[in-house]
Amino acid sequence: AAGLEGLEGLEDVAWPPFADGPSEPPSDPALARLFPDAYGPGPDAEGLKPDELEDARAASSEFRRFTENDLRARKREDGLAVVRALDSLTPGDRGAVLTLTPDDSRRWLGTLNDLRLAIGTRLEVTDDDDGSGLYTLPDSDPRKPMVMAYLWLGGLQESLVETLTP
Repeated sequence: AAGLEGLEGLEDVAWPPFADGPSEPPSDPALARLFPDAYGPGPDAEGLKPDELEDARAASSEFRRFTENDLRARKREDGLAVVRALDSLTPGDRGAVLTLTPDDSRRWLGTLNDLRLAIGTRLEVTDDDDGSGLYTLPDSDPRKPMVMAYLWLGGLQESLVETLTP
């Protein structure tokens, strides 16, 4: 096909290109934490005038409309890469060894962070909270398994970061 040089991979482009994404933030708190407003009023919202608040909401809506679909796709692909890496492991006498490339590590860190954000939102962990109450939950507390996953993911994330730092 003459004149089509350089168009390899065109079949991988999403169609229609530049499809509009959602313009409103997700109603689910965990998803809202994973896909926050780009131009939020933040902690200083009390000092904003109504028109400034409306401008921030409009800018966030426009930003979300053009970026959220790609962000969701990246998060999905990163999560699938983690699942594929785990599925490919073959246990031996001493367990299985997972070797990650720098790109794999980035995907893992992003996925681990997203999992912790979602679980932390469900557990109502805040930036001001040191999480100390989570360490002392009785085993009978229905949140305990989620807390254990949250803490384990944090340890996994920290050890991965340590392996990447020289």
